Amino acid sequence: MTNDTLITAATNARKKAYAPYSGYKVGAALLDENGRIHTGQNVENAAYPNGICAETAAIAMMVQQGGTRIIKIAVSGGDGSQLCTPCGGCRQRIREFSTDETPVLICDANNLLANLTLGVLLPHSFGPKNLS
Repeated sequence: MTNDTLITAATNARKKAYAPYSGYKVGAALLDENGRIHTGQNVENAAYPNGICAETAAIAMMVQQGGTRIIKIAVSGGDGSQLCTPCGGCRQRIREFSTDETPVLICDANNLLANLTLGVLLPHSFGPKNLS
């Protein structure tokens, strides 16, 4: 699985975002342990902030399809002037299904802007192993 394939999937998901209030559309695509891509997009709600993030939607799709591990994830948002990284809640959700080494690809509508790891985005995270 190439990064370009995952980025394209995230960018395509972004086009389906429902963001009538903020106008800020985000798409996410993740690769699971079975080689499947799961996508999601943000969905806003008039009862702000009861919407859902793109990463959360993609993770829910993965779980619904039987996936249990995020191998890598791409997030597409913004215009490239600033990085559209996952919010704190989504970083924790990603952590539930991944490791510190999991690649997080940050892109806008056209380009890869940063190739980070979850450990860089969420250092010293609390995860399932902390409860073992």
